[in-house]
Parts: sequence; C-alpha cells; structure tokens
Amino acid sequence: MLTPASLLYPDAFLSPLAIDEAVHRALDEDLGRAGDVTSLATIPETTKAQAILVARQAGVIAGLPLALATLQRLSADIAVEAHVRDGISVKAGQRALTISGPARAVLTAERTALNFVGRLSGIATLTADYVRQTEGTKMRICCTRKTTPGLRALEKYAVRCGGGFNHRFGLDDAILIKDNHIAVAGGVRPVLERARAHAGHLVKIEIEVDTLAQLREVLATGLADAVLLDNMDFSTLREAVRLAEGRVALEASGGVTLESIAKIAATGVDYASAGALTHSAASFDCALDIEA
Repeated sequence: MLTPASLLYPDAFLSPLAIDEAVHRALDEDLGRAGDVTSLATIPETTKAQAILVARQAGVIAGLPLALATLQRLSADIAVEAHVRDGISVKAGQRALTISGPARAVLTAERTALNFVGRLSGIATLTADYVRQTEGTKMRICCTRKTTPGLRALEKYAVRCGGGFNHRFGLDDAILIKDNHIAVAGGVRPVLERARAHAGHLVKIEIEVDTLAQLREVLATGLADAVLLDNMDFSTLREAVRLAEGRVALEASGGVTLESIAKIAATGVDYASAGALTHSAASFDCALDIEA
C-alpha cells in the first residue's frame, strides 16, 4: 500500500503544489524526449523489483515526499513503505523507504528521487549541526535567500526539518533595507520614513547596519522592527544588544559559520542568518539498492 505523502513530513509544511512542480521539472529534465532508453532496452515491461532507499551516513532526513511523488508520477503500481519521515535523525545504513513495483519505473525514478533526498537531507543535516551549537540560548538560526534557483521552497523546508527557521522567502514578504538602499535613499532616517509610510500594518521592516553609530541612528527613529547587524565581531554584537534594550529584534549576519555560531548566540542576539545552510550544504549520502 502506498504511503501517503502527508505522513512523510513533519510540521515543517511543504506545499503539494511545490512538490508537484519540482518533480515535474526534474523528470522532464531527466527523461527528455525518449525516456529512460537504458531501462526500456534492457528490462522487460512485466519485470517487478523491490528496492530500499537507505541512508549511507548519519544525519537528518528530508525530501522523502519528493521521492515518493517521483515514484508515483512514473507508476501508480509502485508501493512504498516508509520507515522514517522527514526531520528524523537516521544512522548510517538505516532504511528510509521500501519500494516495490514495476522495475522500469523504479530504475527510472532512482536518480531523481535520490537527488531530492540527497540535497534536502544535506541541508537539514547541516542546519541541525548549527542548531546544536545554539542549545541553551534564545537565538534562532535562519537561512537566507541564497538558495538554488527554482528550489527555494524545498530548501527552506529542509532548513525547517533540521530545526532552523526561515528568513524571508522573497522580496515580497518583508522589507529588508540594505546598505545600497540607504545610500540611494539618502540616509537611515529618510529610508526608514519612506519604508514605514509604504508598509502595511502586517509588514515588518528590517534595516542593515554596519556600525554601532548607525544602530543608534536607527533606534532614535523608532521606525524599525528589526536590525541586521552586518559582519560585527562578538564584542560589538554584545554592545548592540545592550544599546537596543529589546526595542528591536537583532539579527547577526555575515561570518556566521559552524565554528562561530555558538559565540554569536552567546552575545544575546535574537537571530543569526547563514547563507551556508543552503548554498554550502554537502549532499547527503543515500542510495537506492535493489533487493534480490
């Protein structure tokens, strides 16, 4: 019996529309105009197969709903039994899925399914490594918009599977004023005044600062909801927390690495954003093994 996709992911919701779009695009890229010519040439149509999707390393699994959707798209006769679900820590050698059905469809789906699970599990695993370094603090680790084009919703979902949090998804869901906006608009106060006049009552405004002097200027306006502290050292971050006195949310950004994240969390900032969660995560080692 086919495992429902809804049972494979935790509270870190992933839109079925995003799954369908990603699977369609990936299979179209892989199958091209003639399909899987190797399987068509070598495997009789009636041949059945059983396979397991197995983790070859320890980490946090993510992407199983996409693997399932890939298999479903290629054959309605494939049965899948899930042994884990997304967001679960797995050991090397642990089974994630048992798959049985038409051999051609299983073999054709193999690489696309593994690509999804490998990419997203890599992000989830790296995120979990960061989160472990912040235990005992209030700080949340967040991703950025430094994602693979076309895969942002999936990669941000993987961050949530790893215990992290999402920064904005795009340019349309929050106002984030960067240094270039400040330069073009003519300064901190003018840019914040324009942003506040434009923003709806549910739209948050965050502004990037490079120095404590800029932070003081932002705080004096009372117009920002959050301040991004760009490339500040630990002592400067601590001073920024003292100056803000909880009036705005503080986010550390720049130089946020697995080696520095614990010290950043200890400064008392509310958030730290790391592009590395998505742009530098290594692929998770997993395989699809045919069982005789």
